[in-house]
Amino acid sequence: MFDRKPAFIVFLVLLLISCKSTPLWEGQGPIQIIETEDKPIQKQNQQVFDAGNGVFFSNQFDGARLNQVERLNDTLIQITILPENEPINPSPWYGFKIWSEKSEDFWIQFSYGGIGFHRYFPKTSLDGMNFSNVDSVNFFQPASEERRPEMSFLRIETSPDTLWIAAQDRVGTSHVQDWKESILEHEFVELIKIGESKEGRALEILKIGNADDQEMLMVISMQHPPELTGFLAMQAFVEELCSDSPAAIKFRKKYNLYVMPQMNPDGVANGHWRHNSGGIDLNRDWINFNQPETKALSQFMESKVKESGGKFVFAADFHSTWEDIFYTNNEELEGNFPGLIPKVIKKSSKRIPGYVPNIRPNEGVQRSVTSNSYFFFVHQAESMTFEVGDNTEREIIQMKGQFLAEELMKILNKKKWK
Repeated sequence: MFDRKPAFIVFLVLLLISCKSTPLWEGQGPIQIIETEDKPIQKQNQQVFDAGNGVFFSNQFDGARLNQVERLNDTLIQITILPENEPINPSPWYGFKIWSEKSEDFWIQFSYGGIGFHRYFPKTSLDGMNFSNVDSVNFFQPASEERRPEMSFLRIETSPDTLWIAAQDRVGTSHVQDWKESILEHEFVELIKIGESKEGRALEILKIGNADDQEMLMVISMQHPPELTGFLAMQAFVEELCSDSPAAIKFRKKYNLYVMPQMNPDGVANGHWRHNSGGIDLNRDWINFNQPETKALSQFMESKVKESGGKFVFAADFHSTWEDIFYTNNEELEGNFPGLIPKVIKKSSKRIPGYVPNIRPNEGVQRSVTSNSYFFFVHQAESMTFEVGDNTEREIIQMKGQFLAEELMKILNKKKWK
């Protein structure tokens, strides 16, 4: 009789090989210390660009980014997207409108002036609010990053009706303001203005909870303008803490959560790739505090501790990058609640089928220039930076933010503070 065992073993080996997960992304390298005093920025001229043949482009709206338009031939128009200044992280944000006098079918070539390469899959909208991914057959991008700077093409069809094209589906600052107003409908939420940006935009914090500030939490997002997926995870996290669940109701009696959902409103409004209107990466200014955004938040936190005699027990900074990753502090160091961060990450991640969290603890023991380091070394708050993948499915982002909040509440609701 035929022995099936060898064949079965071969099948299992092949199955294991095929199911073997790809190596977890290594994430960013060591954080570089940079000067954080103001640097000049190049503001884009907001205008209508005439591309010829009755085709027009515009960057005249909040969150737009478009620097130059040039028709190369009858079926190809090159657009140039430039950063606010250099050196800069190669994460080009773009946003513009197109219309034409008659129906026109052509290709757009993205150019980044040799500075960056195409990162965000294009999204389109007919009303400037509801965006969706373009059909993949209409977008060409080389697999090799070396070829992406001048070799990414989008095929579109225009008409007299305006078509919006953007790197992400929520453009400008209005969606954040709308969300804040929805959260403020809860009677336990208060809006606190802590300062103004260089361009005069309000720097605002949401206070969530009815507690006495003896134990506090801090959450921020959008230090870097294009990083929408991090904002969405933060949004789901905060909404769960504002819910009517028994855990959330109990939590808000014991803890106050402070949320700054948009750290860099100038950068968002101006379509910056990364910096604020002072030309600085805000997440490198958490020691010198030369920029109004970091200065205002740090002063708020320190005055809150001084006035209340309380402490921050948890802090999170939500970002976006190529793939999901958690940056945490050295697990040998102890803050106000040792072990809280890895426990919350692992418990919440287990609830998502097949998800293995990519956790990268910092091996250093010295304070660095990022928000995560400031939260931990100055306030002893157990802190983390959660970077959400650019293309993570929105339903998964919602789950990650929600489950993170639920598991955090379970742990903190049980904690008895001295």
